[in-house]
Amino acid sequence: MTSFHADGICVARVERQPAAKPIVKLAAFHAASPSLGAEALGRAARDAYAAGYVGATLLAGGEYQLLQVEAPNVPQEELKTAVRWRLKDMLDFHIDDATIDVLDIPVDKNAGNRAHSMFAIAARNSLIQSRQDLFAEAQAPLSVIDIPEMAQRNISALLEPEGRGLAMLSFSDAGGLLTVSYNKELYLARHLEVTLAMVQEQDVERRHASFDKIALELQRSLDHFDRQYHFISISRLMLAPTGVPSLQDFLAAQMYMPVESFGLGDVFDLTDAPSLLDPEEQVRYFLTLGAALRQEEVVL
Repeated sequence: MTSFHADGICVARVERQPAAKPIVKLAAFHAASPSLGAEALGRAARDAYAAGYVGATLLAGGEYQLLQVEAPNVPQEELKTAVRWRLKDMLDFHIDDATIDVLDIPVDKNAGNRAHSMFAIAARNSLIQSRQDLFAEAQAPLSVIDIPEMAQRNISALLEPEGRGLAMLSFSDAGGLLTVSYNKELYLARHLEVTLAMVQEQDVERRHASFDKIALELQRSLDHFDRQYHFISISRLMLAPTGVPSLQDFLAAQMYMPVESFGLGDVFDLTDAPSLLDPEEQVRYFLTLGAALRQEEVVL
């Protein structure tokens, strides 16, 4: 799995184990500015392939749109076409310029004729083509293009308690990401306009203003989720690595559910990647490792 950051490229490979933590077999960072260049990608790819890397990449915030729509009542082979028609007035670019994929949101089996929704992922054709061209120029294979919501879902699914949902919150340079997973499926994805830098702000007043904004957005989103998916009981809110312990204390005092922090060592076997014990590296690699957990391979 490859992800592009402002200061370089992360590459990672994860090996799943039956009834055990997935093993991080590769975690390497290649400094580059700009990172979206064939030369930098080629260097990173060459180093990665020796460790059995499989070609995949992760889109960044702002490079796609994730929208929740009513599921069309059509045969499976007609689903993407029907969803494309529904998205034509929802995108900030013309539907003919969009690459579309869909993700089901399972309904309550006991709810009868309850409305059925699904997620639609849309990215500009030009962006998808440019990313494919970049990998081709770098002579790096590319089989999967994924999104952060699914990467976070992959980690959340490993931490879910049996029969209950799990909320998870992470932060990056693109902002905050709140997800709720249940039975290893993604049910909620919300973006918060609070970046990692704002959470890590040294000025106490500005940092706590960001904390207040986070708490308010969480309460609104999770209250709405409870009304929409009353059959899912959320066990707790898990905070991905941020390097800011005070955020957990603040949210624990504001939220009606338990709030816990976790590290990558709680999810992965880091024996082969001891550098990931560093808190800063945990923040850097969180979504990359989540995306590397992907098992099915469907190109956006």
